[in-house]
Amino acid sequence: MSAPGPCRWCGSRAGQVVLDLGWQPPADAFPLPGDPPVADHPLRLWSCQRCGLVQLPDRSPVPDEPRAVEPAALRDHARDSVAWGLAQGLLLPGQSVREFGSPHGGSWLGPLTAAGLWECIASDEPVDVVVDVMGLMHEEDQRGGLERRLQVLAPSGVLVLVFPPLETVVEHGQWNAVRHGHHAYPSTAKAARQLHECGLTVVATDLHPLYGGTRLLAARRRGWGASRTASVPLPPDVPRSACTNLAREVDVTTAALRDHLRRQAAAGRRVLGYGAASRAVPLLVAAGVGPDLLPGVADASPAKQGRLIPGVRIPVISPSELIAAHPDEVLLLLPDLLEEVRSSLLEVERQGGHWLPVDSLLQNGVPR
Repeated sequence: MSAPGPCRWCGSRAGQVVLDLGWQPPADAFPLPGDPPVADHPLRLWSCQRCGLVQLPDRSPVPDEPRAVEPAALRDHARDSVAWGLAQGLLLPGQSVREFGSPHGGSWLGPLTAAGLWECIASDEPVDVVVDVMGLMHEEDQRGGLERRLQVLAPSGVLVLVFPPLETVVEHGQWNAVRHGHHAYPSTAKAARQLHECGLTVVATDLHPLYGGTRLLAARRRGWGASRTASVPLPPDVPRSACTNLAREVDVTTAALRDHLRRQAAAGRRVLGYGAASRAVPLLVAAGVGPDLLPGVADASPAKQGRLIPGVRIPVISPSELIAAHPDEVLLLLPDLLEEVRSSLLEVERQGGHWLPVDSLLQNGVPR
C-alpha cells in the first residue's frame, strides 16, 4: 500500500490514516456468477494535518456504469431542497442553472425547471445558479473541481453544494459510507472554509434528513449577500479523534450483524436482504457475511438482478423472487428506503415477515 498524500485540497503530505478498511472490492462492480472474483483495492480514510480534509489517500478503481434505480428518497430530497432554496430566496423563476450531479442520481433539474428556472448547457456562458448534488466528492482534485464549478458561476450567482458531511458520518457511525470513488468527506465547517479560500461566503445552510443528515450549503462571492453571513449558524468542526472512533464502530457493527444472522439461522428463520447499494458492500465484506447467512439480496434494478454482490458473492435477486421465498425477515441495507419498499412490497408482512432496517440492528449492537 502506497504512502498517503498529497492532499486533494492543499497538496500537503502530512497527515494520518484515521480509518483503514483494508482491501475492498469496488462497490459498483457486480460480477456475473461465472465471472472471476472482483479485484480488491485499499480503502482507507486519511486526515490532512494542514487543512484537515478527511479523504481517500489512494487512487480508486475506474467505476462501472451505475446500475441502480433512483429511489423515491432521492427524488423527495430534490423536491424538498428546491423548495428550501425558493423559500430562502436563493432560487428565483427565470434564473439560469447549471447542475454538477452524481452518477448515483438525485438530480434537481426536474423540480428546478418546474419552479421556472432553466438549464443552461452552453459551456462558456455564466449562470445564476450552480447546483452540485453530491458531485464534488467524486473529483480526485478537490480544489480543481470546486474551481471548475466557480468558472461557470456569474459574479452575482449562488453556488449550492449538497454533500454528506463528515459530522453525519461520525455521529451515526456510517463507516460503510466510505467507498472507492468518493474521494473527500468534508465536514460542514471544512467545506465553508474551502469556499472562503475561493472567495465565497456561506449565506444559507440546511440539514436534510436524507442518509441521516445531508448538508445543503449555499454561498456567494464576497460582496454579494455578505450581510446575511452573521445569521448563518454552522456546526462545530469534527475533531480528528472523533474520526478515529469510526474504527471501533467497524468491530461493533460487523459483530452485531454476524451475531444476529447466526442467531436467526440457528432458529431456522429465513433472512434475505434488500438493497444492493454501495453502502451494503463494505458492510457485508467487513462482516464476512456470505450466502450461508444471507442467501440473497433483492434489488429493484434489473441490471443488478442475476449478478453477485462483490467480495461476498451473494446473489442479487428480484423483488418478486424475494416475495416467493417467504422470508421471515428482510434486512434492509439502505434504511432510507423503508417507507418506499414497505408500500411496494406489502406481501412481505402479509406473509408474516417483517422488515429490519440495518441501522436499527447496528444501534448498540442489538435490534431496537
